[in-house]
Amino acid sequence: MGIIKADNVLYEYIRRDDEGNVESIQTALNHVSIDVSPGDFVAVLGHNGSGKSTLAKHLNALLTPEEGTVWVDGMDTKDYGNVFSVRKQTGMVFQNPDNQLIANVVEEDVAFGPENIGMPTEKIVERVYGSLEKVGMQEYATHSTHKLSGGQKQRVAIAGVLAMHPKTIVLDEPTAMLDPDGRKEVIDTALELNKNEGVTAILITHYMEEVVNADKVIVMDKGNVVMQGTPREIFAEVEKLKELRLGVPQITLLAHELKKAGLPISDGILTLNELAEVLCQL
Repeated sequence: MGIIKADNVLYEYIRRDDEGNVESIQTALNHVSIDVSPGDFVAVLGHNGSGKSTLAKHLNALLTPEEGTVWVDGMDTKDYGNVFSVRKQTGMVFQNPDNQLIANVVEEDVAFGPENIGMPTEKIVERVYGSLEKVGMQEYATHSTHKLSGGQKQRVAIAGVLAMHPKTIVLDEPTAMLDPDGRKEVIDTALELNKNEGVTAILITHYMEEVVNADKVIVMDKGNVVMQGTPREIFAEVEKLKELRLGVPQITLLAHELKKAGLPISDGILTLNELAEVLCQL
């Protein structure tokens, strides 16, 4: 079993009227199964309403399945006795960093989690500065959180999660409210933590360029997992992604159009350097 495994998970949002009668039922997860290995960087793609954020909330027991099972590091998330341990092992970073920052000073914000589990002061200091260093924010330890840029705020939010020493970080559309520079900061931070620190990372996103360096990509649509594979395998299916109302990286699309025009180019080109190398060999 992987560090995170979902088996046949069903989850529905039920809307009721004032008298408690069911008005509508929306199936957010339709018997979804995934398996994430320790140390993987997994990207989950999908259009709005595909169920990807609902899946993210199942990975640290913010939501629990109506049918099926989610295991986190071998723990069943439906077992209430596991909830604290599950959330300690799987940290969440949300879309809006302003909703996740608690304190007015960076170091105090990062210390919030360790303080709440009764960690000794000297250990908290070690965790805070170690986590800030990992996200490149140690120079901002005494700065006001309100004066940081969006990308910097998200890096502080990630540091706050890291201070709890989770095995997995789930990033639920963490760049949706950021400019391109801020998006790059956050994704580079997540990649560095994954590759250098061995933290399992699950990135929920709709930005195609953010998933190029992932180990595995999961594509969702209408509550179903419709595609799984490496970025190269997924982005080789340009027409299928278009049917799902998803784009592809611009370089991949350019290579696809060149191939359609008759050039002998392989599917799934991901980077400018790859395309340039292929074109130079023609």
